[in-house]
Amino acid sequence: MKGKVYLVGAGPGDYKLITLKGLEAIRKADVIVYDRLANDRLLKEAKKGCEFIYVGKASSNHTMPQKDINRLLVNKAKEGKIVTRLKGGDPYVFGRGGEEGEFLYKEEIDFEVIPGITSAIGGLCYAGIPVTHRDYASSFHVITGHLKDDDEEIDWKTVANLRGTLIFLMGLSRLKSIVQNLIKHGKQGSTPAAVINRATWKSQRVVTGTLEDIYDKVHREGIESPAIIVVGDVVNLRDKLNYFEKKLLFGKNIVVTRSRVQSSTLVEKIEEFGGNAIEIPTIEIRKIEPNDMLEDAINHIKEYSYIIFTSANGVNIFFEKLFDMGYDSRILHNSRIVAVGKGTAKELNRYGIKADIVPKKFVGEGIFEELKDIINKRDRILIPRSKGARSFLVDELSKICSVTEVKTYETLKDESEKDRLLDLINDGNIDYITFTSSSTVENFISMAGAQNIGTLRNIKIISIGPITSEAIRKHSLNVYREAREHTIDGIVQCIIEDVQEG
Repeated sequence: MKGKVYLVGAGPGDYKLITLKGLEAIRKADVIVYDRLANDRLLKEAKKGCEFIYVGKASSNHTMPQKDINRLLVNKAKEGKIVTRLKGGDPYVFGRGGEEGEFLYKEEIDFEVIPGITSAIGGLCYAGIPVTHRDYASSFHVITGHLKDDDEEIDWKTVANLRGTLIFLMGLSRLKSIVQNLIKHGKQGSTPAAVINRATWKSQRVVTGTLEDIYDKVHREGIESPAIIVVGDVVNLRDKLNYFEKKLLFGKNIVVTRSRVQSSTLVEKIEEFGGNAIEIPTIEIRKIEPNDMLEDAINHIKEYSYIIFTSANGVNIFFEKLFDMGYDSRILHNSRIVAVGKGTAKELNRYGIKADIVPKKFVGEGIFEELKDIINKRDRILIPRSKGARSFLVDELSKICSVTEVKTYETLKDESEKDRLLDLINDGNIDYITFTSSSTVENFISMAGAQNIGTLRNIKIISIGPITSEAIRKHSLNVYREAREHTIDGIVQCIIEDVQEG
């Protein structure tokens, strides 16, 4: 049985610009064949067991030649697999989607083409340049900077006399020739021009000028491919319409050290403000299974007058087990629920539970202060939490009443991104490092190595709270800022305030 191939436009770079239909094709794929212009964040949406094949496609430096890519798509489909060919931009806008489609047709392979946002439109938008405007351009023209044959030449006379916006894709290496030919064939040297590097990515860079000086400016700024060349009066609108680069955290590289499972909330908030969130997970969350103690506690849950949750992970693992055992949230009606902070309380809300107590200080000491005057020796407290958590809360509460601590998960060291971290440190491309627990600190330092402590002192370190700050200082590092509110929002607010203060 033959499979099927989806030729999917991944958009110009920002992974959120993928279409819903494109996302569906990614999620059901058995094989994803992708190139360098497609954001690899999209690969996280693939199902478990999906095969990933990178085919490169940098200008004149192809990891896999086009003819081999065509054959790969056919071979995988003939194995009965669903193949998603993930391409930057739109498959039919200089994306060779037509060539791949023809080959699939010839080989009698079922295929479907899913359009994507081309960088010729989306890339200009993120640079604050509209492709058309009633006062400046009533048309736009997308031109390749690289023809199929090197000895072939663009019809410059026709192109130079077009009155609309001119957009050249894959043409940076020929920028000098492009501007010279446009001027030679009739364009005024004063015509506005722009070059957009890595359009829609958090590392986007834009250089503006005129046909006369744009080449020198681009050369001086060290702009590299991938880049889009724009020629026309619409470039002048950039000062008014450039919203993307004006976001508060634009241009800031911020390392997120939480586990992969936990990092999404912090990453999304950083990106919402335009920052480049770099995920370097230092810990892995692993459930403790089998867990007879947790099952026993749930079977006797009505005996507990208080249940204390100290993390979102603890919440999720507790309720997963509760549901697996055939219970639901109603069984907790005899217990008062305590959450260490707003994040944990929010996670409880997902299960229909509103925390009765959330301390003013989002640490174990804060919980103890809230409970010490209202509990008595007849109370029983259940604390399902991480193995290796600080003993303070259990020790202090046990002086007043019966406390059952159940270890539901453990945090393990995750070194999967160690090489990437070392590269970032050596390149000096980190503006902030965020830490949300003492375990993220310990594992990060272990990965970075003692030899890099000096370098890390020059990076702004943001801590979620006092316990984490203590762990940071133990390694002779400075806490640049500690979140006033010990939450993810508090961390983000710390960074924003620092940027605003200059």
